[in-house]
Amino acid sequence: MRIRGWLLLAVLAVSIALPFLYAYHAWTAVEKDEFHFGVTYGFNTLQEAKLLIDKVKEYTDVFVVDSRDITFATNETLLTDVCNYAAEADLKFIVYFDLISGTTPSLPPTYPWHRDWLITAKTKWGDKFLGVYLHDELGGKQLELAEEEHFDNASDYADAANKFVTQLAGYGSTQFAKKNDISLFMADFGLYWWDYLGGYDTVFVELGLLRHNTTQQIAFCRGAANLQGKDWGAIIVAKTNEPPYLGSGPEIYAEMLAAYRAGAKYVIVFNHPRYPETNPYGVLGEEHFEAMQNFNSYVKANPRSETGQFEGQVAFVLPRDYGWGARRVDDTIWGLWPADDKAPLIWENMNKLTARYGFELDIVYDDARFNPQSKYQTIYAWNATIT
Repeated sequence: MRIRGWLLLAVLAVSIALPFLYAYHAWTAVEKDEFHFGVTYGFNTLQEAKLLIDKVKEYTDVFVVDSRDITFATNETLLTDVCNYAAEADLKFIVYFDLISGTTPSLPPTYPWHRDWLITAKTKWGDKFLGVYLHDELGGKQLELAEEEHFDNASDYADAANKFVTQLAGYGSTQFAKKNDISLFMADFGLYWWDYLGGYDTVFVELGLLRHNTTQQIAFCRGAANLQGKDWGAIIVAKTNEPPYLGSGPEIYAEMLAAYRAGAKYVIVFNHPRYPETNPYGVLGEEHFEAMQNFNSYVKANPRSETGQFEGQVAFVLPRDYGWGARRVDDTIWGLWPADDKAPLIWENMNKLTARYGFELDIVYDDARFNPQSKYQTIYAWNATIT
């Protein structure tokens, strides 16, 4: 009888503990699945920054101060005031710097306050200050503008890759951030693999652009982040260069949802330029704010720890140092060379795998420093026969 009594007590204890154990497991899973949602501010007045923060603070948790006018002002008062207001609204924030003044020996410190401001930001605001959005679209600009300063007499793909990574890592701003443990963010639309190698902690893949394949762009950015042990996010950018610029509310909602389901740590809505001219918020209209509220409601109702997400389970491995834009079959390689004889087969196989696996596909590169077998269940070489 005594044994049976102890057994009954044990069963009762377990039955009581199970809900708490489940709740703890769910809580820790949510903690591990960190996700942030926000908007950028690209103008130059405290009044408008406050207006936007007040508009979105109930359904976002990140504010990106994406204004060169603010960070290149002659003193830091305006930037500090905007960040203070964001922090008081319980928002985390990222601050854009085209460069951190005073970190390059060959350039005079035009804005000497930059360094001290950034060093004290972590102490002043703690975990509200997420880091620096440094430069912008360095990979995409290389593909489209062939910025020769990165590639002085590059002899081949390997040389171009080395020059690109060395240039990014060698910027005084990059080295300052690394020395002071400041996280680096950037948005891009190509060459993500080498952005990370150059020192970036998080790259935002640009979604919403016409003629860009959302699934493939996520595969490139997420693949680079996954295999290199970095974070990734998505930024919803202007659909066209003509008014009304940003896609419709349903269109940006679809892009945000795709990024969230694919495992993005960040989803950001890019808010520039101003349209119409009387819009105090920038380019965002009521349909966009409604889409953002609906997206936030979806996230809260569908935590990925419970509903699951598309994870990179299949890797498509491209040749080492193959800096091909991959937006079309004849896209350039490193912005310096035309598509070569590998491009048509890679294009064909990439499209087949995208159609077959969707958001379960990651696109990575042959690099001895990173082992795809440690991350992926299925691996395809670029020149595999895929039916």
